[in-house]
Amino acid sequence: MRTFRLVISCPDRVGIVAKVSNFLASHNGWITEASHHSDNLSGWFFMRHEIRADSLPFGIETLREAFAPIAEEFSMDWRITDTAQKKRVVLMASRESHCLADLLHRWHSDELDCEIACVISNHDDLRSMVEWHGIPYYHVPVNPQDKEPAFAEVSRLVKHHDAEVVVLARYMQILPPALCSEYAHKVINIHHSFLPSFVGAKPYHQASLRGVKLIGATCHYVTEELDAGPIIEQDVVRVSHSDSIEDMVRFGRDVEKMVLARGLRYHLEDRVLVHGNKTVVF
Repeated sequence: MRTFRLVISCPDRVGIVAKVSNFLASHNGWITEASHHSDNLSGWFFMRHEIRADSLPFGIETLREAFAPIAEEFSMDWRITDTAQKKRVVLMASRESHCLADLLHRWHSDELDCEIACVISNHDDLRSMVEWHGIPYYHVPVNPQDKEPAFAEVSRLVKHHDAEVVVLARYMQILPPALCSEYAHKVINIHHSFLPSFVGAKPYHQASLRGVKLIGATCHYVTEELDAGPIIEQDVVRVSHSDSIEDMVRFGRDVEKMVLARGLRYHLEDRVLVHGNKTVVF
């Protein structure tokens, strides 16, 4: 069923829900899902509504125009999206295949409602798997002594494919600040640790040396600060002293796949609202 998604964040005050609900009801809008959250600490309000497109007497552009005065009245940060318009996704990976393979399988099985425009990698190892799915594969090597040309090409490819979201499915390179800024809250990463613990490289080795009893994975938006962007989703698995680093890596891969898939799904369904460095996920 085609729906329009109305997503709002604004300073909290009396009358927001009533105003939005009355507006939709006045146009015979059929709300199929409604989520609200009031953050007492920040004084901010968050809302997500799904409305049946066929219940409204006009299309999405007219809906946006009609809603704009309400958004201005309440100083809203808002957007309205159409489920008929699938988001275009660019996937990036290095040599490890588990996260990329999982996303490709979910997309192939219609579990992810998006278009995968292409896959970009700094290695050529995963080409056959990607091209089997009929998806373009771009090998963009990264010279450790001069990374700028490679990331200029990455930026060109992302723009060329009109990407609305970029997913780092175990892409083991740090994106330059300019790219992070240009695609703020549109680049999703999976970090193989339960952030904020064990940032950077080899977190399972760090965790093993620390003797942790839980390891996990964190899906987050990429910012200029390494592994410090707004967190979308996390999960953990229990380990013990008898588990080797290899065991932890194996357990962790399963968690990484699930967490990244959930985080991407939440983003594709417009369920993630960012406020500062925190998220509200409906």
